[in-house]
Amino acid sequence: METTLHAYGTNIQGEWDDVMAAVKRCHELVHEMGAPRISTTMKFGTRTDRPQSMQDRIDSVNAKL
Repeated sequence: METTLHAYGTNIQGEWDDVMAAVKRCHELVHEMGAPRISTTMKFGTRTDRPQSMQDRIDSVNAKL
């Protein structure tokens, strides 16, 4: 699994079950630290036609600039 921090949050790239387990664990840890409520906003992008990494997407945008 790969993560990238950016100005509006964190990108997580990996297998679906691994990513969901990581999000779940983040919630569990914050609750264990005493937070009674957590709000998480997620946006998903998946592909089945070809492999594409987060860096591939960044490189594609930079190539068009």
